[in-house]
Amino acid sequence: MATHLTEGKKAPVFSGNDQNGKPVLLSDHKGKKIVLFFYPEDDTPTCTIQACNLRDNFGILKKNGFTVLPFTLIADADHKIIDKYGVWGEKQLYGRTYMGLHRTTFLIDEKGIIRKIFLKPKSKQHTEEILNAWAALDK
Repeated sequence: MATHLTEGKKAPVFSGNDQNGKPVLLSDHKGKKIVLFFYPEDDTPTCTIQACNLRDNFGILKKNGFTVLPFTLIADADHKIIDKYGVWGEKQLYGRTYMGLHRTTFLIDEKGIIRKIFLKPKSKQHTEEILNAWAALDK
C-alpha cells in the first residue's frame, strides 16, 4: 500500500506525546527540514538497522540542516498520525495477510511541504538515501 499523500503537497499537521509525555507538534519544527519516519515494530532487525543508521549518522543529517524526528518517539496507538500520513494498511508476510504499519519516510521542507516520500527505505543506507534525494531536489 502506498500513502495517499504526494510529493509537493503540504504535510499533514499533527500532534502527539513523545516518550516522556511531552507534547510534540509538527508546527514546532516549521522552518526546518524534517525527516519523519514511520516504522512497524520496535526491537525487530530491520527497524533497528534503520533507526541505528539514522542515529549513527545524526551528526551528518544535522550538519545538512535536518531535524530528525525518530529520536523524539511518538506512540500513535489511536492512529491519528498514522492515518493522516496513510501508512497503515494491508501487508503480507510468509503468505499471511494482515493489517500493519508500512515503513515509510517523509522529507518535509522548511515550509511544511513534502519533498520526498520513501515508500521502501533502504534501512542500511537510509541516511545516504535522504542526503542524495535532498541534493537532487536542490538542483
